[in-house]
Amino acid sequence: MPARTDVIIPSAGEDLATWLYRPEGDGPAPCVVMAHGFSATRRDGLEPYAEAFQEAGFAVLLFDYRYFGESSGEPRQLLDIAAQRADYRAVVGHARSLDGVDPARIVLWGSSFSGGHVMALAQEDPAIAAVVAQAPFTDGLTIVKITPKLQLLRATADAVRDQAGALLGRPPVMITAAGKPGEYAVMTAPEVVPGFASITGEGSRWRNEVAARVMLHIGLENPAGGTGKLQMPLLICACDEDQTTPPGPAIKAAERAPRGELKRYAMGHFGIYDSLEARADQVEFLVRHVIKADAPAPERAAQTL
Repeated sequence: MPARTDVIIPSAGEDLATWLYRPEGDGPAPCVVMAHGFSATRRDGLEPYAEAFQEAGFAVLLFDYRYFGESSGEPRQLLDIAAQRADYRAVVGHARSLDGVDPARIVLWGSSFSGGHVMALAQEDPAIAAVVAQAPFTDGLTIVKITPKLQLLRATADAVRDQAGALLGRPPVMITAAGKPGEYAVMTAPEVVPGFASITGEGSRWRNEVAARVMLHIGLENPAGGTGKLQMPLLICACDEDQTTPPGPAIKAAERAPRGELKRYAMGHFGIYDSLEARADQVEFLVRHVIKADAPAPERAAQTL
């Protein structure tokens, strides 16, 4: 197994469990900051990507959000969009302070729900060197439209109850994250249950539930809406048979970005985790834009996200 070390990165008073991968060789290396999507953890299908980036010459920081996996935070399974993006900012700041890491060559990498996070965060920080988003969540309204109406109504009611209970100090109202078609869960496409089974093997810290209050926010999210303003290279890997995050909005996001690149794959949402082709495409993109290209020199000084 490639060398990695456990590090703890503070974020808003919580401790983010993080793996640090360092590449071979001398000199400051670029660094990829990675986290998973909706409800998943760093142990769920991301290690092969981190290892591929390490082998290509990148340092990697792969972390669990607060409230999930091996990171701290209560209540558990609280999927707070703003908090998750703040955790990304904390890890980016840590990367920029690390010995052996080039602070001008930080890459944001996201998958599924975090694919939306990285596009939104890049819009705040022009010093990011490149962005990779695979099978990304790009437009909450699209997700709302494909959710069965009765499911949506029930989830909204539970979300309101959960949010009200939080104000009173009550434990979260939980909703199942991944269910079969017809079951009550956040994600119920036919690919979802077998897909999670394919990425959550022995040692996984995944729990099939989230606090329901997140359902009040998903429909309002449009993290890819500003990709037309991004000046750094952006790679979007879209899965043409994706039933969980439909590829149409992701394809349009890539087309809007001035330096956007699009790769399309004939597979569903979860197939990309095992895709050697997608992994190779991402490595090629990052080597071409971050290692072989001149180090970015934004007009504004590198800022902590």
